[in-house]
Amino acid sequence: MAASLRHLTWLLHHSLFSRLTPASARGPPPAIAAAMGEVVDPFGGSSYLLGMALRPILSVPHPMLKQVSTPVEAVDDELRALMDDMLETMYAAPGIGLAAVQVGVPRRVIVMDLAREDEPPAPRYFVNPEITWASEELAIREEGCLSVPEIYDEVERPAQVKLKYLNYRGEAVEEDAEGLLAVCIQHELDHLNGVLFIDHLSRLKRDRAIAKVKKAAKDAQAA
Repeated sequence: MAASLRHLTWLLHHSLFSRLTPASARGPPPAIAAAMGEVVDPFGGSSYLLGMALRPILSVPHPMLKQVSTPVEAVDDELRALMDDMLETMYAAPGIGLAAVQVGVPRRVIVMDLAREDEPPAPRYFVNPEITWASEELAIREEGCLSVPEIYDEVERPAQVKLKYLNYRGEAVEEDAEGLLAVCIQHELDHLNGVLFIDHLSRLKRDRAIAKVKKAAKDAQAA
């Protein structure tokens, strides 16, 4: 998800959270890791050299964004390197959530950081995430997307969900989500299933959004 709505979204919705982020779902804070010159796994005591890299973010109408991502077989060093790259790419965009398929890797992996700008980084990692329950109550929130830059619109989704996933260490986690976390995890899970937030809009709005993104990309190339 795009980050330009972070302040507004948090002012409107951060009071809805009733659960703290589980420590088991958090990875190494990038700001601290960068200062140390390495990333340390706070859960296993292992460390490896900091080698994160920015990856290009795909934009509509790239066909890979409509592809269903495949499950991850194992959370290993190669996958953690991918998640580290995704996190750095997300921060640089800037954004608050990113799915692996958005950087051209159709695997069921999501990174996220919902910390406010006045808070330290709080990166989160979701491998093979699944929603196991969704509330009948719905909520409408304005959303944006790094793959549909500068486009924002309201989307209706379940207000609360239960999810399960593997964290940065490959440990199984079950969690309840509401507020911004519920919105973001549903938005990013859509990506893993080949769905963009504009697919929830009318065909007219969707076509206009894609045309605007294509024009912006063409203008950028010509500049």
